[in-house]
Amino acid sequence: MKRNGLFLTAAFLAAMAAAFYAGRNTAGPESRPEAHAEEGRAEANGGVELTPEIQRQFQVRLAPAQMRPIEQTIQATGSVAANETRLAHMRALARGRIDEVSVRLGDRVRAGQRLLTYDNVELGEAIGEYLAALAELRRAGSEAEVAGRALDRARDLVKLGAVARAELQRREAEHNNALANVERHKAGAAKVEEKLHRFGMTDDEIGKLDPSKPLEYHRERSHSTLVAPFAGVITALDAVPGETVGTETALVTVADLSLVWVQADVYEKDIRAVRRGQQARVSVAAYPGRAFAGEITYLSDVLDPNTRTTKVRCEVPNPEHLLKLEMFATIEIPVAAGRYGLLIPEIAVQQIEGQPVAFVPEGQGRFARRALTLGARTGGWVEVTAGLSEGESVVTEGSFLLKSQARKSELGRHED
Repeated sequence: MKRNGLFLTAAFLAAMAAAFYAGRNTAGPESRPEAHAEEGRAEANGGVELTPEIQRQFQVRLAPAQMRPIEQTIQATGSVAANETRLAHMRALARGRIDEVSVRLGDRVRAGQRLLTYDNVELGEAIGEYLAALAELRRAGSEAEVAGRALDRARDLVKLGAVARAELQRREAEHNNALANVERHKAGAAKVEEKLHRFGMTDDEIGKLDPSKPLEYHRERSHSTLVAPFAGVITALDAVPGETVGTETALVTVADLSLVWVQADVYEKDIRAVRRGQQARVSVAAYPGRAFAGEITYLSDVLDPNTRTTKVRCEVPNPEHLLKLEMFATIEIPVAAGRYGLLIPEIAVQQIEGQPVAFVPEGQGRFARRALTLGARTGGWVEVTAGLSEGESVVTEGSFLLKSQARKSELGRHED
Protein backbone atom coordinates (compact mmCIF):
# COMPACT_ATOMS: atom_id res chain seq x y z
CA MET A 1 0.00 0.00 0.00
CA LYS A 2 2.77 2.40 0.85
CA ARG A 3 4.42 1.70 -2.50
CA ASN A 4 1.13 2.37 -4.32
CA GLY A 5 0.74 5.68 -2.46
CA LEU A 6 4.18 6.83 -3.56
CA PHE A 7 3.37 5.86 -7.13
CA LEU A 8 0.14 7.90 -7.10
CA THR A 9 1.90 10.94 -5.63
CA ALA A 10 4.59 10.88 -8.35
CA ALA A 11 1.96 10.51 -11.06
CA PHE A 12 0.05 13.50 -9.68
CA LEU A 13 3.16 15.73 -9.66
CA ALA A 14 4.04 14.71 -13.20
CA ALA A 15 0.54 15.58 -14.39
CA MET A 16 0.71 18.99 -12.71
CA ALA A 17 4.06 19.76 -14.37
CA ALA A 18 2.73 18.71 -17.76
CA ALA A 19 -0.30 20.95 -17.35
CA PHE A 20 1.92 23.89 -16.35
CA TYR A 21 4.19 23.62 -19.39
CA ALA A 22 1.24 22.98 -21.67
CA GLY A 23 -0.28 26.24 -20.43
CA ARG A 24 2.95 28.08 -21.23
CA ASN A 25 3.11 26.61 -24.73
CA THR A 26 -0.49 27.64 -25.49
CA ALA A 27 0.02 31.29 -24.40
CA GLY A 28 -1.05 34.08 -26.74
CA PRO A 29 1.25 35.29 -29.55
CA GLU A 30 2.24 38.40 -27.70
CA SER A 31 3.89 36.30 -24.96
CA ARG A 32 6.33 34.56 -27.31
CA PRO A 33 9.36 36.23 -28.94
CA GLU A 34 8.73 34.46 -32.24
CA ALA A 35 5.06 35.46 -32.31
CA HIS A 36 5.46 38.33 -34.77
CA ALA A 37 7.58 36.21 -37.08
CA GLU A 38 4.77 33.63 -37.23
CA GLU A 39 2.44 36.32 -38.50
CA GLY A 40 4.24 35.84 -41.81
CA ARG A 41 3.18 32.49 -43.30
CA ALA A 42 4.81 30.72 -46.22
CA GLU A 43 2.60 29.08 -48.82
CA ALA A 44 3.15 25.80 -50.59
CA ASN A 45 3.87 27.43 -53.96
CA GLY A 46 6.88 29.32 -52.59
CA GLY A 47 4.92 32.51 -51.96
CA VAL A 48 4.57 34.25 -48.61
CA GLU A 49 1.68 35.89 -46.77
CA LEU A 50 2.32 38.86 -44.46
CA THR A 51 -0.17 40.63 -42.24
CA PRO A 52 -0.53 44.41 -42.62
CA GLU A 53 1.05 44.82 -39.18
CA ILE A 54 4.19 42.94 -40.21
CA GLN A 55 4.39 44.93 -43.45
CA ARG A 56 4.32 48.16 -41.47
CA GLN A 57 6.79 46.90 -38.87
CA PHE A 58 9.37 45.86 -41.44
CA GLN A 59 8.58 48.82 -43.75
CA VAL A 60 7.87 46.68 -46.79
CA ARG A 61 8.26 48.84 -49.91
CA LEU A 62 7.40 48.25 -53.57
CA ALA A 63 8.86 49.52 -56.83
CA PRO A 64 7.66 48.93 -60.41
CA ALA A 65 9.71 47.21 -63.08
CA GLN A 66 10.35 49.91 -65.66
CA MET A 67 12.05 50.48 -68.96
CA ARG A 68 15.19 52.56 -68.42
CA PRO A 69 18.37 53.29 -70.39
CA ILE A 70 21.08 50.70 -69.78
CA GLU A 71 24.41 52.06 -68.62
CA GLN A 72 27.70 50.29 -68.88
CA THR A 73 30.47 51.27 -66.52
CA ILE A 74 34.20 51.57 -66.82
CA GLN A 75 35.93 50.51 -63.62
CA ALA A 76 39.29 51.78 -62.45
CA THR A 77 41.04 50.95 -59.19
CA GLY A 78 43.08 53.43 -57.20
CA SER A 79 43.30 55.11 -53.81
CA VAL A 80 42.09 58.15 -51.89
CA ALA A 81 44.52 61.08 -51.76
CA ALA A 82 44.47 64.61 -50.41
CA ASN A 83 43.36 67.45 -52.64
CA GLU A 84 46.74 69.00 -53.41
CA THR A 85 45.20 72.42 -54.00
CA ARG A 86 44.10 72.31 -50.35
CA LEU A 87 47.24 70.82 -48.83
CA ALA A 88 49.46 73.21 -46.84
CA HIS A 89 53.01 72.34 -45.77
CA MET A 90 53.69 74.88 -43.03
CA ARG A 91 57.33 75.94 -42.60
CA ALA A 92 59.08 78.39 -40.33
CA LEU A 93 59.63 81.78 -41.95
CA ALA A 94 63.18 81.94 -40.61
CA ARG A 95 65.66 80.18 -38.37
CA GLY A 96 64.53 79.77 -34.80
CA ARG A 97 63.74 77.54 -31.85
CA ILE A 98 60.31 76.00 -31.20
CA ASP A 99 58.63 77.27 -28.03
CA GLU A 100 55.27 75.48 -28.08
CA VAL A 101 53.39 73.00 -30.27
CA SER A 102 49.63 73.48 -29.93
CA VAL A 103 48.34 70.57 -32.05
CA ARG A 104 48.78 66.83 -32.39
CA LEU A 105 48.83 64.51 -35.37
CA GLY A 106 45.27 63.84 -36.54
CA ASP A 107 43.74 66.94 -34.92
CA ARG A 108 41.09 68.83 -36.82
CA VAL A 109 41.79 72.56 -36.87
CA ARG A 110 39.88 75.65 -37.93
CA ALA A 111 41.13 78.44 -40.17
CA GLY A 112 43.45 80.78 -38.23
CA GLN A 113 44.01 78.35 -35.35
CA ARG A 114 47.49 78.46 -33.79
CA LEU A 115 49.65 75.48 -34.70
CA LEU A 116 52.96 76.34 -33.02
CA THR A 117 55.11 79.24 -31.88
CA TYR A 118 58.87 79.62 -32.25
CA ASP A 119 61.55 82.14 -31.32
CA ASN A 120 62.31 83.71 -34.68
CA VAL A 121 66.01 84.64 -34.75
CA GLU A 122 65.78 86.71 -37.90
CA LEU A 123 62.66 88.47 -36.66
CA GLY A 124 64.54 89.45 -33.50
CA GLU A 125 67.33 90.85 -35.64
CA ALA A 126 64.82 92.72 -37.81
CA ILE A 127 63.15 94.21 -34.72
CA GLY A 128 66.57 95.41 -33.58
CA GLU A 129 67.15 97.01 -36.97
CA TYR A 130 63.76 98.65 -36.85
CA LEU A 131 64.34 100.07 -33.38
CA ALA A 132 67.69 101.46 -34.51
CA ALA A 133 66.06 102.97 -37.58
CA LEU A 134 63.37 104.58 -35.39
CA ALA A 135 66.04 106.04 -33.11
CA GLU A 136 67.94 107.47 -36.07
CA LEU A 137 64.71 108.83 -37.50
CA ARG A 138 63.91 110.58 -34.23
CA ARG A 139 67.41 112.05 -34.05
CA ALA A 140 67.16 113.26 -37.63
CA GLY A 141 63.75 114.77 -36.87
CA SER A 142 65.18 116.63 -33.87
CA GLU A 143 68.05 117.98 -35.99
CA ALA A 144 65.56 119.12 -38.62
CA GLU A 145 63.54 120.96 -35.97
CA VAL A 146 66.71 122.73 -34.69
CA ALA A 147 67.68 123.66 -38.25
CA GLY A 148 64.14 124.96 -38.85
CA ARG A 149 64.22 127.20 -35.79
CA ALA A 150 67.68 128.51 -36.79
CA LEU A 151 66.33 129.32 -40.23
CA ASP A 152 63.38 131.22 -38.75
CA ARG A 153 65.72 133.32 -36.58
CA ALA A 154 67.96 134.08 -39.56
CA ARG A 155 64.98 135.34 -41.51
CA ASP A 156 64.02 137.66 -38.67
CA LEU A 157 67.61 138.95 -38.37
CA VAL A 158 67.83 139.58 -42.10
CA LYS A 159 64.72 141.72 -41.88
CA LEU A 160 66.37 143.72 -39.07
CA GLY A 161 69.65 143.93 -41.02
CA ALA A 162 71.52 142.15 -38.22
CA VAL A 163 72.94 139.40 -40.45
CA ALA A 164 73.91 139.12 -44.06
CA ARG A 165 71.71 137.31 -46.61
CA ALA A 166 74.53 134.79 -47.07
CA GLU A 167 73.91 133.56 -43.50
CA LEU A 168 70.26 133.08 -44.32
CA GLN A 169 71.16 131.03 -47.37
CA ARG A 170 73.55 128.88 -45.33
CA ARG A 171 70.88 128.11 -42.74
CA GLU A 172 68.35 127.32 -45.50
CA ALA A 173 70.82 124.79 -46.88
CA GLU A 174 71.31 123.22 -43.44
CA HIS A 175 67.56 122.95 -42.97
CA ASN A 176 67.06 121.33 -46.38
CA ASN A 177 69.84 118.82 -45.63
CA ALA A 178 68.19 118.01 -42.30
CA LEU A 179 64.83 117.42 -44.01
CA ALA A 180 66.49 115.17 -46.60
CA ASN A 181 68.14 113.24 -43.79
CA VAL A 182 64.72 112.69 -42.18
CA GLU A 183 63.33 111.30 -45.47
CA ARG A 184 66.32 108.99 -45.82
CA HIS A 185 65.78 107.56 -42.34
CA LYS A 186 62.05 107.21 -43.03
CA ALA A 187 62.86 105.11 -46.09
CA GLY A 188 65.24 102.97 -44.05
CA ALA A 189 62.62 102.39 -41.34
CA ALA A 190 59.97 101.57 -43.96
CA LYS A 191 62.28 98.98 -45.53
CA VAL A 192 62.75 97.22 -42.19
CA GLU A 193 59.02 97.55 -41.45
CA GLU A 194 58.26 95.67 -44.66
CA LYS A 195 60.51 92.86 -43.48
CA LEU A 196 58.56 92.73 -40.21
CA HIS A 197 55.33 92.41 -42.20
CA ARG A 198 56.77 89.44 -44.10
CA PHE A 199 57.41 87.76 -40.75
CA GLY A 200 53.71 88.15 -39.96
CA MET A 201 53.67 91.21 -37.72
CA THR A 202 50.65 93.47 -38.06
CA ASP A 203 50.62 97.28 -38.24
CA ASP A 204 49.31 97.39 -34.68
CA GLU A 205 52.13 95.16 -33.41
CA ILE A 206 54.75 97.19 -35.25
CA GLY A 207 53.26 100.42 -33.91
CA LYS A 208 53.92 99.20 -30.36
CA LEU A 209 57.67 98.89 -30.97
CA ASP A 210 59.43 101.73 -29.20
CA PRO A 211 63.19 102.27 -28.62
CA SER A 212 62.36 103.71 -25.18
CA LYS A 213 60.82 100.44 -23.96
CA PRO A 214 62.95 97.84 -22.14
CA LEU A 215 64.77 95.11 -24.07
CA GLU A 216 62.66 92.32 -22.51
CA TYR A 217 59.52 93.78 -24.09
CA HIS A 218 60.97 93.60 -27.58
CA ARG A 219 62.43 90.15 -26.97
CA GLU A 220 58.88 88.84 -26.50
CA ARG A 221 57.87 90.38 -29.83
CA SER A 222 60.39 88.20 -31.69
CA HIS A 223 58.23 85.06 -31.33
CA SER A 224 56.38 83.99 -34.49
CA THR A 225 53.24 81.87 -34.76
CA LEU A 226 52.23 79.43 -37.49
CA VAL A 227 48.44 79.35 -37.99
CA ALA A 228 46.22 77.08 -40.08
CA PRO A 229 45.50 78.70 -43.46
CA PHE A 230 42.16 76.87 -43.69
CA ALA A 231 40.09 74.32 -41.80
CA GLY A 232 41.47 70.80 -42.10
CA VAL A 233 43.25 67.87 -40.49
CA ILE A 234 46.86 67.65 -39.28
CA THR A 235 48.25 64.87 -41.49
CA ALA A 236 51.94 65.35 -40.65
CA LEU A 237 53.74 66.87 -37.67
CA ASP A 238 57.51 67.23 -37.31
CA ALA A 239 57.96 69.69 -34.46
CA VAL A 240 59.11 69.30 -30.84
CA PRO A 241 59.45 72.11 -28.28
CA GLY A 242 63.08 73.20 -27.91
CA GLU A 243 64.02 71.98 -31.39
CA THR A 244 65.99 74.29 -33.67
CA VAL A 245 64.34 74.71 -37.05
CA GLY A 246 65.06 76.29 -40.42
CA THR A 247 63.04 77.22 -43.46
CA GLU A 248 63.68 74.06 -45.46
CA THR A 249 61.61 71.57 -43.42
CA ALA A 250 57.81 71.37 -43.24
CA LEU A 251 56.83 71.41 -39.58
CA VAL A 252 53.07 70.88 -39.92
CA THR A 253 50.93 69.67 -42.83
CA VAL A 254 47.27 70.69 -42.93
CA ALA A 255 44.94 68.92 -45.38
CA ASP A 256 41.39 70.00 -46.16
CA LEU A 257 39.68 66.60 -46.48
CA SER A 258 36.20 67.93 -47.19
CA LEU A 259 37.04 67.40 -50.88
CA VAL A 260 39.41 64.54 -51.71
CA TRP A 261 40.98 63.10 -54.83
CA VAL A 262 40.63 59.50 -55.92
CA GLN A 263 43.42 58.71 -58.35
CA ALA A 264 43.14 55.53 -60.39
CA ASP A 265 44.44 53.79 -63.53
CA VAL A 266 42.29 53.48 -66.66
CA TYR A 267 43.15 50.91 -69.31
CA GLU A 268 44.11 52.09 -72.76
CA LYS A 269 41.01 50.51 -74.36
CA ASP A 270 38.70 52.59 -72.13
CA ILE A 271 40.37 55.99 -72.52
CA ARG A 272 38.12 57.09 -75.38
CA ALA A 273 35.05 56.92 -73.11
CA VAL A 274 36.54 59.05 -70.32
CA ARG A 275 36.54 62.85 -70.35
CA ARG A 276 36.88 65.74 -67.91
CA GLY A 277 33.66 66.85 -66.26
CA GLN A 278 32.19 63.36 -66.42
CA GLN A 279 30.26 62.15 -63.36
CA ALA A 280 31.51 59.05 -61.58
CA ARG A 281 30.77 56.83 -58.60
CA VAL A 282 33.39 55.87 -56.02
CA SER A 283 33.14 52.87 -53.69
CA VAL A 284 35.40 51.62 -50.89
CA ALA A 285 35.43 48.37 -48.92
CA ALA A 286 34.74 50.17 -45.64
CA TYR A 287 31.21 51.14 -46.75
CA PRO A 288 29.77 48.27 -48.82
CA GLY A 289 26.75 49.20 -50.87
CA ARG A 290 27.43 52.93 -50.63
CA ALA A 291 28.52 55.03 -53.59
CA PHE A 292 30.17 58.47 -53.34
CA ALA A 293 29.45 60.89 -56.17
CA GLY A 294 32.43 62.49 -57.87
CA GLU A 295 33.60 64.25 -61.01
CA ILE A 296 36.47 63.44 -63.34
CA THR A 297 38.80 66.47 -63.29
CA TYR A 298 41.98 65.13 -64.86
CA LEU A 299 43.03 62.54 -67.44
CA SER A 300 46.76 62.16 -67.96
CA ASP A 301 48.30 62.51 -71.42
CA VAL A 302 50.97 59.92 -70.57
CA LEU A 303 50.43 56.17 -70.89
CA ASP A 304 52.36 53.73 -68.72
CA PRO A 305 54.13 51.43 -71.22
CA ASN A 306 54.20 48.50 -68.79
CA THR A 307 50.57 48.45 -67.61
CA ARG A 308 49.02 50.20 -70.65
CA THR A 309 47.07 52.46 -68.30
CA THR A 310 46.83 56.19 -67.73
CA LYS A 311 46.07 58.17 -64.60
CA VAL A 312 42.60 59.57 -63.96
CA ARG A 313 41.60 61.84 -61.09
CA CYS A 314 38.14 62.05 -59.56
CA GLU A 315 37.20 64.82 -57.12
CA VAL A 316 34.82 63.57 -54.42
CA PRO A 317 33.03 65.71 -51.80
CA ASN A 318 33.78 64.25 -48.37
CA PRO A 319 31.85 66.39 -45.83
CA GLU A 320 31.51 63.54 -43.31
CA HIS A 321 35.21 62.63 -43.61
CA LEU A 322 34.27 59.00 -44.30
CA LEU A 323 36.89 58.65 -47.03
CA LYS A 324 40.34 58.29 -45.46
CA LEU A 325 43.67 58.96 -47.12
CA GLU A 326 45.24 55.88 -48.76
CA MET A 327 41.97 53.91 -48.78
CA PHE A 328 41.72 51.58 -51.78
CA ALA A 329 38.86 52.74 -53.99
CA THR A 330 37.05 51.81 -57.18
CA ILE A 331 35.87 54.44 -59.65
CA GLU A 332 32.85 53.54 -61.79
CA ILE A 333 32.37 55.77 -64.80
CA PRO A 334 28.91 55.32 -66.40
CA VAL A 335 28.91 55.03 -70.19
CA ALA A 336 25.62 54.96 -72.10
CA ALA A 337 25.15 51.63 -73.92
CA GLY A 338 22.57 53.01 -76.35
CA ARG A 339 19.70 50.65 -75.44
CA TYR A 340 16.83 50.30 -72.97
CA GLY A 341 15.98 47.39 -70.71
CA LEU A 342 13.47 46.32 -68.05
CA LEU A 343 15.09 47.30 -64.73
CA ILE A 344 14.30 46.79 -61.04
CA PRO A 345 16.28 47.97 -57.97
CA GLU A 346 19.06 45.56 -57.04
CA ILE A 347 17.74 45.37 -53.47
CA ALA A 348 14.64 43.57 -54.80
CA VAL A 349 16.67 40.57 -55.96
CA GLN A 350 17.29 37.68 -53.55
CA GLN A 351 19.09 34.40 -54.11
CA ILE A 352 17.31 31.14 -53.18
CA GLU A 353 19.22 27.95 -53.95
CA GLY A 354 21.37 29.82 -56.42
CA GLN A 355 18.37 31.19 -58.34
CA PRO A 356 17.71 34.96 -58.41
CA VAL A 357 14.12 35.68 -57.39
CA ALA A 358 11.87 38.62 -56.61
CA PHE A 359 8.59 38.79 -54.70
CA VAL A 360 5.51 40.18 -56.45
CA PRO A 361 2.40 41.33 -54.50
CA GLU A 362 -0.81 39.45 -55.34
CA GLY A 363 -3.17 41.24 -52.93
CA GLN A 364 -4.59 40.26 -49.54
CA GLY A 365 -1.07 40.31 -48.07
CA ARG A 366 0.18 37.54 -50.38
CA PHE A 367 3.48 37.76 -52.27
CA ALA A 368 4.41 35.35 -55.06
CA ARG A 369 7.98 34.26 -55.69
CA ARG A 370 9.23 34.83 -59.24
CA ALA A 371 12.33 33.24 -60.69
CA LEU A 372 14.28 35.80 -62.71
CA THR A 373 16.80 35.85 -65.51
CA LEU A 374 19.09 38.83 -65.06
CA GLY A 375 21.12 40.93 -67.45
CA ALA A 376 23.25 44.06 -67.03
CA ARG A 377 23.66 45.91 -63.74
CA THR A 378 23.75 49.69 -63.75
CA GLY A 379 23.86 52.19 -60.90
CA GLY A 380 21.92 50.21 -58.29
CA TRP A 381 19.53 48.71 -60.87
CA VAL A 382 19.54 45.30 -62.54
CA GLU A 383 18.10 44.25 -65.88
CA VAL A 384 15.44 41.51 -65.94
CA THR A 385 15.35 39.61 -69.23
CA ALA A 386 12.74 37.04 -68.09
CA GLY A 387 10.34 36.63 -65.17
CA LEU A 388 8.68 40.06 -65.00
CA SER A 389 6.66 42.38 -67.19
CA GLU A 390 6.87 46.16 -67.38
CA GLY A 391 4.81 47.82 -64.64
CA GLU A 392 4.73 44.83 -62.32
CA SER A 393 5.71 45.76 -58.77
CA VAL A 394 8.37 43.96 -56.75
CA VAL A 395 9.26 44.14 -53.07
CA THR A 396 12.39 46.20 -52.41
CA GLU A 397 12.66 46.98 -48.67
CA GLY A 398 11.58 43.83 -46.86
CA SER A 399 12.52 41.38 -49.60
CA PHE A 400 14.98 39.63 -47.28
CA LEU A 401 12.15 38.98 -44.78
CA LEU A 402 10.11 37.30 -47.54
CA LYS A 403 13.12 35.21 -48.52
CA SER A 404 13.53 34.08 -44.91
CA GLN A 405 9.88 33.04 -44.66
CA ALA A 406 10.06 31.16 -47.97
CA ARG A 407 13.23 29.33 -46.87
CA LYS A 408 11.58 28.41 -43.54
CA SER A 409 8.69 26.79 -45.42
CA GLU A 410 11.05 24.77 -47.62
CA LEU A 411 13.02 23.53 -44.62
CA GLY A 412 9.78 22.46 -42.94
CA ARG A 413 8.70 20.44 -45.99
CA HIS A 414 12.11 18.73 -46.18
CA GLU A 415 11.81 17.73 -42.52
CA ASP A 416 8.37 16.21 -43.17
